Amino acid sequence: MIKKCCPTRDKTPKVYENKKFVPSPLSVLMKNRRHFENMIELTGGDFLMGTTDIEGFMDDGEGPVRQVQLKPFLLDKYTVSNAQFKEFVTATGYRTDAEKYGWSFVFHLLVSDTVKRQVHQTVQQTPWWLQVLGACWHMPEGLDSSISNRMDHPVVHVSWNDAQAYCNWSGRRLPTEAEWEYAARGGLVQKKYPWGNKLKYKGKHKCNIWQGVFPSKHTDGSKFTGAMRVDEYAPNDYGFYNMVGNVWEWCSDWFSNTHPPSSLIIDPTGPQIGTDKIIKGGSYLCHKSYCNRYRVAARSHNTLDSSTGHMSFRCAADIV
Repeated sequence: MIKKCCPTRDKTPKVYENKKFVPSPLSVLMKNRRHFENMIELTGGDFLMGTTDIEGFMDDGEGPVRQVQLKPFLLDKYTVSNAQFKEFVTATGYRTDAEKYGWSFVFHLLVSDTVKRQVHQTVQQTPWWLQVLGACWHMPEGLDSSISNRMDHPVVHVSWNDAQAYCNWSGRRLPTEAEWEYAARGGLVQKKYPWGNKLKYKGKHKCNIWQGVFPSKHTDGSKFTGAMRVDEYAPNDYGFYNMVGNVWEWCSDWFSNTHPPSSLIIDPTGPQIGTDKIIKGGSYLCHKSYCNRYRVAARSHNTLDSSTGHMSFRCAADIV
């Protein structure tokens, strides 16, 4: 059985069809050019995507290894922060899916005792996820929490719909899975992590993942706080921060665990229809004992309206 990383809001998945992405006109790009200031230009080209590593989850569709060719593109150096998302909400009055539903999923160790007493529902297969009333992007752990001291942390409790809305407002788009993985690899060929094959460097972690006995005891020597700053760890060789660990990141592709049989796949965008969108990178809850998905080739998925306290995104753009 595949171990589920992210709880799903929608119990009856709907089938959707891909809409062709239309690049924003130059006038929109010029108006929103400040949103491009922290984007990195990538030249594209060929790379080896996926893995057949024994640590991987083959049922997730991590393999086979396939040669992919990408055209040049831009990608955010960091995940979108609370400060950036707040600017979007202030400018547009946008309400996230979590706010519309009135609740979202929060990891049990992050919830106060007061809020926990009001929780009446958990996820059956993953009881460490609590359905917390009021949890949303600006109240990440429920009604008694805030982001006032976390403006430089990644925004969480954003669904794919929310991420897409932010991209539309800023004149950009979500990355394809291939673009995301190309950037995360940082020029390294078939390595497990953005920095190489060893998880630790000189005995220290290089990403924000679970340390200890999952899901009950976090033992990194400090209080467990969930997501960290968008620039918490050193960037990879392409200059991207926190591509694995910290928070899951939405991609534009529909999920499938099979891939087209081809010796060279050019600018893949995934299936034309689907129920779930791909998420990449793992999160602060990933651990080798349960969810070893903080590897570059790892992948998971969720429905368009699902939100949790460990899901976020970064933006991409075409070079025009």
